[in-house]
Amino acid sequence: MSNSDSDWPSVVAHADMDAFYAAVEQMDNPELRGKPVLVGPPSGRGVVLTASYEARPYKVGSAMPMFKARKLCPEAVIVPPRFERYTEVSRTIMGVFADFSPRVEAISLDEAFIDLTGSEDLLGSPDTIGLSLKNAVREATGGLTVSVGISGTKYVAKVASDFQKPDGLTIVPPDEARAWLAPMPVSRLWGAGPVTQKKLQALGLHTIGDVAACGDDWLDEKLGAMGRRFNQLAQGQDPRVIEGRRGSKSVGSERTLAQDISDPEQIKFYLRRSAEQVGQRLRRKTRVAWGVQVKLKTSDFRSLTRQHQRERPTDVAEDIYNDGVMLLEKFDDPGPFRLVGLSAYDIEQSGEDLQGDLFSQGPMRRHDLEVAIDDLKERFGSNVLKRADDLARARQTPNLDFLGDEDKEGEQ
Repeated sequence: MSNSDSDWPSVVAHADMDAFYAAVEQMDNPELRGKPVLVGPPSGRGVVLTASYEARPYKVGSAMPMFKARKLCPEAVIVPPRFERYTEVSRTIMGVFADFSPRVEAISLDEAFIDLTGSEDLLGSPDTIGLSLKNAVREATGGLTVSVGISGTKYVAKVASDFQKPDGLTIVPPDEARAWLAPMPVSRLWGAGPVTQKKLQALGLHTIGDVAACGDDWLDEKLGAMGRRFNQLAQGQDPRVIEGRRGSKSVGSERTLAQDISDPEQIKFYLRRSAEQVGQRLRRKTRVAWGVQVKLKTSDFRSLTRQHQRERPTDVAEDIYNDGVMLLEKFDDPGPFRLVGLSAYDIEQSGEDLQGDLFSQGPMRRHDLEVAIDDLKERFGSNVLKRADDLARARQTPNLDFLGDEDKEGEQ
């Protein structure tokens, strides 16, 4: 897409590595090149973290249960994840991005927004910058490819980076963004989850162009603040700026146990309790978190951690707990463990605009439910409500349940 005659008041790039974990494995092990690769725990209970592009024609993708992926693609090679290696490569990639601009907002190990505004005189036109960025990543990593989208806003740049994957480069000049978005389905709107998509379609809105053609008042009547936000995105507008590195502050809860444990179900029990406390603290401080970390300490005092960068921020305990359970699959040490901890990091102030933009209807309902529970606990005490599985555990394993008063908890 031409950009020579367009006005670029801002230049925003979204860079997204292609099948990152699988690509790193294929780069490090030539025997895997050209083969369908699934990165994830070999256990049938695990989920696919990344599928190589050779595996994707079999309808295999990330977050799919491993047992289902193996049925769809029986010849796939399953490779356990190596997060230390992915983090190492990610540092190299983020260093390349920083060479192009000091304003880099990392979303995860393998994707980031880059503010390139004002760099045209030094680096050239947006398409020239995009090609240079792709070549620099390939050279620095020894052959990994990145898909890049460039436009005037974060939203359009992100949609553009996914437009020609893998190894794509899509330039959307700001004055062409609305027309470029128009034929795309409403599923491409940020914040439009499956439930919201059905609502939009029931209103006769099937494409982003349909949403752009609606008036703010009508969308506000039908969908409230979220409708106004969708209309703004459909116009190719997005007021959010690239924030650079998010703060490192975190909120966490750690429990040193009176008895070492190794059973995953027991570990999940303590993760659940920590997630509820972390979520409550976030809501009390009107904060949301972009990342979740699980910490386990072995009986010989070795500390092990795994972390996950979320696509959307949250203050919902259920989200935090689900991320924690997913992270358990990434530990390769069987235990036993004397400490179980969970923390939320990359914290920022929550707000109506942020939540209306990023949270789908389901998480918002869960958020409201947890706020109501917070109010009940504040009025009637922390024991006013108990989970059924907590009561069952109290009957089945009293030696673990009584640890509530002895648990060590800390906010970081």
